[in-house]
Amino acid sequence: MIDNDMVETEQALVTPEAPESRAVDIPGIPPVKRHTFDLARHLAQSPDGKNYVVATYDDRHMGRGYVTSIFPQQGGYLTLVRLPLGEISSQDPEEAVECHISVIRAIQQGKIRNYLQQHQK
Repeated sequence: MIDNDMVETEQALVTPEAPESRAVDIPGIPPVKRHTFDLARHLAQSPDGKNYVVATYDDRHMGRGYVTSIFPQQGGYLTLVRLPLGEISSQDPEEAVECHISVIRAIQQGKIRNYLQQHQK
């Protein structure tokens, strides 16, 4: 028999703190619909035509600070979320947004792999 009462679990007790609302406008770069913990999310294209979603989000609840992740796109629409090209942690939201913008510029210049080698911990 199924009981429809709410089961108390860790998930039920956790109330996520919404991150500060930030409008990160980058000329020529289309924003992508943000997720719950996102500070910014954009679609960037490299000179060779590859598309990447750059997402910067609050991951403090997992002990990682603010994280900027680079996800490749496949087929023009599918983001390979489980296979990030790289991730960079930041200590505060301002630093994270600066990193987000720098990552997009590196993608546009075709230098994302070099950028990740220099900035990943």
